Amino acid sequence: MAIPEEGVLTHVSAKSGTRPLKILIAADTYPPDVNGAAVFGFRLAQAMTRRGHEVHILAARPDKGPTCIEQRAEATVHRLRSHAVPTHETWRICLPWEIKRDIKRIFDEVQPDVVHIQCHYMIGQNTIAEASRRGIRTIATNHFMPENLEPFLPFPQWFLNIVARNSWRDMGRIMGKAAVVTTPTPLAAKAMREHARLEKVLPLSNGIDSANYEPAPGEVIEKPEHPTVLFVGRLAQEKHVDVLIEAVGRTDPALDVRLEIIGGGEVRPALEAKVAELGLQDRVHFAGHVDDAALRLAYLRATVFCQPGTAELQSLVSLEAMSASKPVLLANAMALPHLVEDGVNGYLFTPRDPADLAAKLELILRRSPEEIEAMGAASHMMAVKHSINKTMDTFERLYRGGTADDYLPAG
Repeated sequence: MAIPEEGVLTHVSAKSGTRPLKILIAADTYPPDVNGAAVFGFRLAQAMTRRGHEVHILAARPDKGPTCIEQRAEATVHRLRSHAVPTHETWRICLPWEIKRDIKRIFDEVQPDVVHIQCHYMIGQNTIAEASRRGIRTIATNHFMPENLEPFLPFPQWFLNIVARNSWRDMGRIMGKAAVVTTPTPLAAKAMREHARLEKVLPLSNGIDSANYEPAPGEVIEKPEHPTVLFVGRLAQEKHVDVLIEAVGRTDPALDVRLEIIGGGEVRPALEAKVAELGLQDRVHFAGHVDDAALRLAYLRATVFCQPGTAELQSLVSLEAMSASKPVLLANAMALPHLVEDGVNGYLFTPRDPADLAAKLELILRRSPEEIEAMGAASHMMAVKHSINKTMDTFERLYRGGTADDYLPAG
């Protein structure tokens, strides 16, 4: 893994000690976007601001117009000129020749001590190039797999495979300029070593504040009349919510299983059509986007949480559900197996297999309330290990000159 040749020792010594830093975070997706990477970027900025650092964000403008500044509680957000993508309702892209000059100007104005890119695409690529040119210490975190983009590219699979290979190669070339490269899970780190040829990748959980999802003392949670499965996330093709809908329809009618779906996205009309086709209108509820308070209550009300997605690098929503002490049903794909001990806090199921998902769902719902509660308690214990404070402590040390070798096992 290459390290910028210029200025590294100067920047490390400048950041030693405890003085506040100027941190520039480059995020190809950021609120109001709703996805795990955007949420992590927001929480990272929020945590570093609380620790006394000056935080600036580089992110796409969510609408038309020139580059501008948005003052938010967690950071100063520099919104770069962007363009809509016809295959996605909210995704915006920044064209390199339009943003390069703005990024250079923002570096001149902010004079960051450290740069943290969250992706190797347009914004991340141009930001790390500018940081490298100036000899500024850079940390790179990867939240994406190239395959995540496939549903939005209208090309045949053979061509998408070429795009994915090129994207992996570009990831290695671009993120290889960083002093440290991180990703949320060991499985994702392994994939980056194999496909992006990055020698050292530090697995570092996105982190969760599990206490946020615990019932407050004296708080009474109204439980639903029927056993309820909860899904939270963007309604996109790779989430395979259609598989979950079909699985609910396959469960024993005597169980009268209900499904609550929180989130919006491009495939919602197709999912609603599938619900109507299966005659499940009275058992499936689309809640759309909800605020944080309503989301927390949804986790606490649910009987079990399901994530059928097959392209998850960690799945913050699964960690949130586990923090709320819920059994989980997760697809046996990507990083999700790290969150399940089969039969203890939930089950893994065969991806895209509604019959297997239905069978695993019945395995949980046929247990006694005490057994279901015990599975949820096991989930909570696992979530606690993903402490967001520990994650932020590590990033702060990396900003000040820490290395991957400080955390990776020898050999």
